[in-house]
Amino acid sequence: MPASTHTVTNQPPPLVDYDVFSADHALAEAVARHAAPERAEEVRAELSELGRGAGSAEAQEWGRQANEVPPVLRTHDRYGNRIDEVEFHPAWHRLLDRAVGAGLTDAWSRPDGQLRRTAGFYVWGQVEAGHGCPVSMTHAAVPALRKEPSLAAVWEPLLSSHTYAPGLDRPATQKPGAIAGMGMTEKQGGSDVRANTTQAVPVSGGGEGEGEYVLTGHKWFCSAPMSDVFLVLAQVTGGGEGEGLTCFLVPRVLPDGSRNTFRVQRLKDKLGNRSNASSEVEFDGTTWARRVGEVGRGVPTIIEMVAATRLDCVTGSAALMRHAVAQATHHTAHRSAFGGLLTDKPLMQNVLADLALESEAATALTMRLASAFDAAQGGGQDAEQERQLLRLAVPAAKYWVTKRCTPVVGEALECLGGNGYVEESGMPRMLRESPLNSIWEGSGNVQALDLLRALQRSPEALNAFLTEIGLARGADHRLDAATKDLLAELADLEGIEARARRLVERMAQVLQGSLLVRYAPPEVADAYCASRLGGDWGAAFGTLPHTLDLPSIVERARPATA
Repeated sequence: MPASTHTVTNQPPPLVDYDVFSADHALAEAVARHAAPERAEEVRAELSELGRGAGSAEAQEWGRQANEVPPVLRTHDRYGNRIDEVEFHPAWHRLLDRAVGAGLTDAWSRPDGQLRRTAGFYVWGQVEAGHGCPVSMTHAAVPALRKEPSLAAVWEPLLSSHTYAPGLDRPATQKPGAIAGMGMTEKQGGSDVRANTTQAVPVSGGGEGEGEYVLTGHKWFCSAPMSDVFLVLAQVTGGGEGEGLTCFLVPRVLPDGSRNTFRVQRLKDKLGNRSNASSEVEFDGTTWARRVGEVGRGVPTIIEMVAATRLDCVTGSAALMRHAVAQATHHTAHRSAFGGLLTDKPLMQNVLADLALESEAATALTMRLASAFDAAQGGGQDAEQERQLLRLAVPAAKYWVTKRCTPVVGEALECLGGNGYVEESGMPRMLRESPLNSIWEGSGNVQALDLLRALQRSPEALNAFLTEIGLARGADHRLDAATKDLLAELADLEGIEARARRLVERMAQVLQGSLLVRYAPPEVADAYCASRLGGDWGAAFGTLPHTLDLPSIVERARPATA
């Protein structure tokens, strides 16, 4: 019904009913580049179907509902029985159903599995980020479980299933699919998991190969507590299998159908990620668990899970940046001010182009890492080269891309003006979400120190990294100069820990520059090298050299909705 005083004009149409995958040139080109030629069309069609779902008004509404009606903890039923259940809005289950059905927990055994799964996680993550947590943990649990083949034989088919089967009404082994969570951190240790105090005692005195334990202790952060199974770390203190920090599998429902002891104490009241239930849980000495891997080797057992979730942190941040840039470029292409479209104004063009560069660099790096994960699963020298590259590139990307997410989203929000500050725009939800991935699975300092440790212990990892960036040698003088400066930094060990953040930042930027010089359009690579590597860049977005081809960069980033 028209307003009596005015009609609505000069408002952009909603950014819905488009293919999120195909409208993203940087992503689609990266997938085509890294996918095996004989599967490229199959992968493209799969991701395009998911992209159309992600761009639908229906899916966007699911994301809104899941965050506006957050999960609720029910510790007891109406009769006083302890149940420790979390209720979610139906939209949460619809989001997870589509994610699992699209194979976003199935990467480890399919050809190009990491590539298509990472690209899908990137696409579907632009609908809603919170449900990505159980999706990520389910995917990442597989390599850890493979350290215990008898458990992997049971659980890997369930975790890789394309069927979402929520509820704790039966053992997971009787369901068509399962979801996994993890519980690592404790209140006294945080990222320092070796400070964990949760105790694991062998059942009936233990014995070599038995592998059954009971746990006593707590976990300070345990996301998605309605998952079917969890990987946790605990200290083994007695029995014939040894002692030390060890990885365990903890099911919510025991094989006989009874509930395992898994006391959900409360849900965290978080800045963002509101749709996802992050909880505190306690184990009371009757919590049954199965050992995963060797006793005392908990960190090495879990390390591949850590690497996989770190890649998902990079992917999630890249997805948020892409969604924010899509919204900003779409809005400004339809909104007029001061006598013309915002997107045609030189200063707005500079801001949009700068944001687009950051997003495309993150996307290119994310997909390169995904392709390296695929290659690293094979054998031979190439596989080893990719494994060594990942040892440095994953923490560098985790550090840098997740750090860039918040300023990108904040600047994109400003492109919408006051409308961007209003909840209905969806931008505030993205802004609240944006710091999460820089904290999850190791904050910035943890990533920087991890990279330093890899440099000290694995000279071959540095060789692999330098080989990768060297593929663009001679193509851009600013990249060459930045590489030379990086080598000088790496050769100077004085005060290296205090300089670690700057070193990691530069490694990530040089790697991104190398990828863009090799694969991106010339105007994108030129702008990135001039600003990020050449130093012609201010402290805020929108300070690119005016001589660059800014309109082409913006047009490439704007999603085509027709």
